[in-house]
Amino acid sequence: QVQLVESGGDLVQAGGSLRLSCAASGIIFSINTMGWYRQAPGKQRELVATIGSGGTTNYADSVKGRFTISRDNAKNTVYLQMNSLKPEDTAVYYCNAVIRRVWSPNEDNWWGQGTQVTVSS
Repeated sequence: QVQLVESGGDLVQAGGSLRLSCAASGIIFSINTMGWYRQAPGKQRELVATIGSGGTTNYADSVKGRFTISRDNAKNTVYLQMNSLKPEDTAVYYCNAVIRRVWSPNEDNWWGQGTQVTVSS
């Protein structure tokens, strides 16, 4: 199996910064796109940012210029640097990765358990 383990969520004041990490482990052959999504109370889960295996990035308009996604392919890890945080960034942040396992010809979508980010005003 595959596990995605997130870390870095915390309580921070508006204007502050946090860095989220997500490490993938298991019998992994390759990892395609990795990304971060978030879900605030009473709202649907939404895309925050994604990064392809070659480094191509995509951001939600609401975080452009404030958040930066990056990855370390040698460590199977994706990061989300969040600056200038706002109260509306408060949510559970989920890591996502499209992974091909060693014995499978297919790519599957995997999710982490989520990490809470709370931004106080």
